[in-house]
Amino acid sequence: MILYGFDRSSASYRVRIALNLKGVDREDVYLDLLRGEQSQPSYRAINPQALVPVLVDDRLRLTQSLAIIEYLDEIYPAPPLLPSGAADRARARAFALAIACEIHPLQNLGTLRRLRGFGLDKQQVLTWAMQVIGEGLDACERMAEQSAGRFTVGDSVTLADVALVPQLSNARRYWSELRWPRLAAIEAACLEIDAFRAAAPDTP
Repeated sequence: MILYGFDRSSASYRVRIALNLKGVDREDVYLDLLRGEQSQPSYRAINPQALVPVLVDDRLRLTQSLAIIEYLDEIYPAPPLLPSGAADRARARAFALAIACEIHPLQNLGTLRRLRGFGLDKQQVLTWAMQVIGEGLDACERMAEQSAGRFTVGDSVTLADVALVPQLSNARRYWSELRWPRLAAIEAACLEIDAFRAAAPDTP
């Protein structure tokens, strides 16, 4: 397998965690999003959206981190990243989607650059990002109160945790101290697991 990503991309970070949890070997190909390497024609031929991550598995090319993770969960079922019960599976997916679809797109690099292009100054863009992340994680904290055990949904790692840890890492770019105690406790439990620590952007 080949994983195209960017070290600081939280979407790429999610897939690295999942691959590590599954024990799947891969080749990492890093694109520097800050330099616009994702917009080169050679990469657009791989992903027309010019986004990361992309997972290449033989002739199959998959985009969108959550779709990639669910694919991995189906072809490598152990350990499972979705709970066995329908209600808990829905909770795990809803939590992951709240991050991947509601928080992340509004504060990612492309959106912040576009805001600067519309004339917002650096402080206004920073305020935008902090508001989006803050309101989103406020909601996630309340969601976790309804389902959390040791992890976001019960006492086993799920898709929800794979989405949460990269988003909290991203939040630390804006806050030195996070205000979400339940989420922080879940993150601490996740970071006791080698697969999470090894996927972190600051890991050599």
